[in-house]
Amino acid sequence: MLILAKAAGIAILVWFYLTAKEKGQPAFQWAIIGVIGYWVAWWAFKLTALAPLAALFTKSPTMIFLVTQIPALCGMAAAYFIRKKLLADVAAKSE
Repeated sequence: MLILAKAAGIAILVWFYLTAKEKGQPAFQWAIIGVIGYWVAWWAFKLTALAPLAALFTKSPTMIFLVTQIPALCGMAAAYFIRKKLLADVAAKSE
């Protein structure tokens, strides 16, 4: 059931690593920042809001499956904004 979460975590690791290499920044550090940001957002949503949302759809296994993917989507959104912030910092530093 966590296939999307695991795949997204790996994709974010690679995405941050390649972006850092492209910008001449420490690639390993960026990759770790991206993955940690993703997993913190994933866990925060999972621990706070997932149970009440899943409780709304107890009779529909399909909806429960879809709702349990929401933490991965929140983690991906957090990773996007973290990457955007890192890129803005690089642009500001190069000026």
